[in-house]
Amino acid sequence: MSIKDMLITIILIIVLLIGSWFYMIRMPNVSFQKQAEPLTTTEKELLNNLKSHIAVLSKELIGRNDYATDGLTTSKNYLIGKFQEYGYKVSLQEYKAKNRVYDNIEVYVNVEVEILGKDKPEEIIIIGAHYDSIPGSPGANDNASGVAGILELARLFHGQSLARTIRLVAFVNEEPPFFQTDTMGSLVYAKKVALKKEKIIGMIALETIGYFRDDPNSQQYPPPFSFFYPSTGNFIGFVSNLSSRQLLRDTINIFRTHATIPSEGASIPTLIPGVGWSDHWSFWQYDYPAIMITDTAPFRYPYYHTAEDTPDKIDFEKMTRVVGGVQKIVEVLANR
Repeated sequence: MSIKDMLITIILIIVLLIGSWFYMIRMPNVSFQKQAEPLTTTEKELLNNLKSHIAVLSKELIGRNDYATDGLTTSKNYLIGKFQEYGYKVSLQEYKAKNRVYDNIEVYVNVEVEILGKDKPEEIIIIGAHYDSIPGSPGANDNASGVAGILELARLFHGQSLARTIRLVAFVNEEPPFFQTDTMGSLVYAKKVALKKEKIIGMIALETIGYFRDDPNSQQYPPPFSFFYPSTGNFIGFVSNLSSRQLLRDTINIFRTHATIPSEGASIPTLIPGVGWSDHWSFWQYDYPAIMITDTAPFRYPYYHTAEDTPDKIDFEKMTRVVGGVQKIVEVLANR
């Protein structure tokens, strides 16, 4: 290769890297970096409720899954009861799973509530989280934290007048052996809405949103993303595939306008490990825009999928700030 050809190759690589950074990594607005004000009275109520939900959902050390059917059923009933307490009519999507490990459960259940939009009821925003956990793990962060966020968003939005329809859904069977199979709860749900040709303008999955660290080198990434993002795991992450890029940019822009916690975002190819590791993946299969909001799970959380995933690992103040920011995202998207 001549020097000229080498220089052209180097220039092309540099242009490609800059273009990739601009398209996939550069996000609108500025991540919160100030000293956060103390929680307000309303935020303290939110914190206490989140703590209470997680304590109940993760009290079974064996978890909530096909091995631990008592925990799964108890969690489902808790969700139904709380949604009803908050004033909602609950819809249950029941289905059978042929590839379950044991014959302990005949029917699996997604739990849904809806706030019908006043002006554009046919345009739907879904906020979802899975309520099962990996066998052998109480799943406080994975994913009782996301489910607790769903419950509190339901409480906060009840009685509000929104232009678009909001659905809050607790999905079953996100974890193995159901993960990314046709019996994954969110995939069953996404298939249903696709068959009905419903207009889902955006889906947001809350996945492990409670663990934060301020010490250096507490955050890991799949290569080569460590070159572009902070090494301290004190932020909440926004993740999407390339086709959901606009939804990702909209949501993180709103979040950064209102939230009092740092945030990072990436719209990247699905071949990157972790990009599709939650319920948003199911909606991509039917070409719906969907994103994941996460503390990055195994890239930060040392107790991921272990028996030590317990409530004492969660930073409830930071988690409260995340849920408050998500509330603003949904509010703005629903009324835009």
